[in-house]
Amino acid sequence: MTWRLGVAGSPIEHSLTPQLHEAALAMAGLEGSSRRVELGAKDRTKLNKTVRKEFDALSLTMPLKGFGFEICDELDDVAKRTESVNSLLVRDGKLLGTSTDGAGFVNAVRGQFGVDIEGAHAVILGAGGAARGIVDGLVEAGVASVAVHGRTESKVEALVAKYANVYDFSLTYRPVDLIVNTTPIDGRVQDVAVMQGVGSHTRAVDITYEPRISQWRALHDQSGCRTANGLGMLAYQAALQMQWWWGVDIDGAALLEVIP
Repeated sequence: MTWRLGVAGSPIEHSLTPQLHEAALAMAGLEGSSRRVELGAKDRTKLNKTVRKEFDALSLTMPLKGFGFEICDELDDVAKRTESVNSLLVRDGKLLGTSTDGAGFVNAVRGQFGVDIEGAHAVILGAGGAARGIVDGLVEAGVASVAVHGRTESKVEALVAKYANVYDFSLTYRPVDLIVNTTPIDGRVQDVAVMQGVGSHTRAVDITYEPRISQWRALHDQSGCRTANGLGMLAYQAALQMQWWWGVDIDGAALLEVIP
């Protein structure tokens, strides 16, 4: 079989996902190729037709993860909890969906920092789709608490309501072991200081990777935190995605090395 892979979203022209797909195909000893597809918020119907007709498996990025959830014939438990899909697979005429964002993020933290997060106290900045996946992954990995700091109160409340150990920002446990920025670069207010409870013991992850060192990440570097950008999450979630597609182990750390 020659796999027809791709990634869909908007903007998509600079996506690194095709490189990861093709590197993983080689690692798995499989044949195929991957391409980018520009689809935006108005393209739900087109997404459904395109994936079923032109692909065997497809990665989804913003703003399509919610659409992916809506168009699938079958969803796994993670997709149902997060109401988000980043991985589509066509099998026996049906469209299957899952999300590997949360578990991929957790694996990236473990792989890049050499730490486990069981029992950790985390803070998530943002309450959108990326935050939902990461919160779910952290809870499943056994963190002690997650405090969500988002601008849209209804989104924060929806996340808090789903999990027994997820709270709004007013109930943040300090010191903070892990802080994650999921907010879009374009909508950020300039940071002038790190939050109370963050220090040299804290791991700080900015899930954006353009720029590779954001102003937020640089501020946390200066405060003595160990930091990372979103490339780790990108590679490790892709590894889990392709394991799900093919039933073959893919090394997330090896995929991360592929990224220039």
